[in-house]
Amino acid sequence: MSRIILASASPRRRELLLQIGLQFEVMESACEEKIESSLPEEVVCALSGQKAQDVWERLQDGAAVVIGADTVVAFEGRILGKPKDEAEACSMLRMLSGNTHQVYTGVTICYTVRDHVQSRTFYEKTEVTFYPMSEKEIRDYAATGDPLDKAGAYGIQGRCAAHIKGISGDYNNVVGLPVGRLYQELKECLKDEEGGRL
Repeated sequence: MSRIILASASPRRRELLLQIGLQFEVMESACEEKIESSLPEEVVCALSGQKAQDVWERLQDGAAVVIGADTVVAFEGRILGKPKDEAEACSMLRMLSGNTHQVYTGVTICYTVRDHVQSRTFYEKTEVTFYPMSEKEIRDYAATGDPLDKAGAYGIQGRCAAHIKGISGDYNNVVGLPVGRLYQELKECLKDEEGGRL
């Protein structure tokens, strides 16, 4: 079985890969992110590719499979990254309150087939609808610190679950990695290898 490397330090992505039974190592990308688009799907695909490529080049291991990922939240065409402080987290949550937004995760897989480097990139989009949140609910949640390391200032798997009215699409994509789609893509990547399997 190929050595699988996750090019991310995200504990949520690690948990999701463990959940589906993959054995993997973690090597965080140290590349400087370069964004040349304002379209969420293009941004996450580009950034996931940069992360995967950075780790792939540092590894120099043709037997490895490297997975890079990036997640953004978008509301009315505007990308919401990680808030820089509690005040910005509150501002983002006010925008999302009572509305529907989109979560995009881009994934890039770098691998080798017969000594040739290959890469495969895809993205998933999930629609998320919030119940209306009161100002106190927004401030109380922001004060927990939970929003500060999350795109869009919330984690669907934490306390903010109380404010989620519904989703359309892959739940795990909102957490940070569409592992169902990723598993299927990994199988496609490895099927060309002699005896390759997950």
